[in-house]
Amino acid sequence: MTTPNNPQRSTPDYQSADAAHHIHAFLDQKALNAEGPRVMVRGEGLYLWDNDGNKYLDGMSGLWCTQLGYSRQDLADAAAAQFAKLPYYNMFFHTTHPTVIELSELLFSLLPPHYSHAIYTNSGSESKRSADPHRSPLLADPRQAAEEGDDWPLERLSRLNPRRHRAGRDEGDAHHGRHDPDVAHIDEPYWYMHGGSLTPHEFGLRCAGQLEEKILELGAENVAGFIAEPFQGAGGMIFPAGKLLA
Repeated sequence: MTTPNNPQRSTPDYQSADAAHHIHAFLDQKALNAEGPRVMVRGEGLYLWDNDGNKYLDGMSGLWCTQLGYSRQDLADAAAAQFAKLPYYNMFFHTTHPTVIELSELLFSLLPPHYSHAIYTNSGSESKRSADPHRSPLLADPRQAAEEGDDWPLERLSRLNPRRHRAGRDEGDAHHGRHDPDVAHIDEPYWYMHGGSLTPHEFGLRCAGQLEEKILELGAENVAGFIAEPFQGAGGMIFPAGKLLA
């Protein structure tokens, strides 16, 4: 344990305590406990250090959420100022607060004018749940390589199923190989892999055309919504081609 003379615990000590109490998502817990996880203790800029002093380049940006880098004093100061003033309040009961209002104003000052409203969530799963896909007779999902939330019902919106892939089973169609008649897909707008001789702009137009063709094929009256992931983390940091989502 930590003592005044030994402020940093040994890696095996951390690993043992982790195995005793912490369940890791999407992993074979028994195998992980036998090997022992990396114990990350510090970050600076693009780099991380583990408890044994090994340095890593963090190509994943945390889980694609620390793009501004680690140990940014300006971010720490801004967070501390907000925590000192109003660390949290919910918006369920006819309330709001200046920070979320000002964030929204800034966000929409940067977006094209036809975007007007946002709902703030903590994850992809929560975002898709907020869209309430189960009430939709059809959802068109453009991203074969997208993982539409770590949530069993939401996996039907994607053709990527990393849990089945890791388990050595065939991916099949969405939702664990079971075809969902209420969900249609179009190709992913991955210019680097599928663009060929087209420019990003030309490829983006082709993808938009494919969406239009699919809607016409199904009948616009049968399409309740279009689910798109602006930046695909699980797919390999794929961003929209050209101005596809502009």
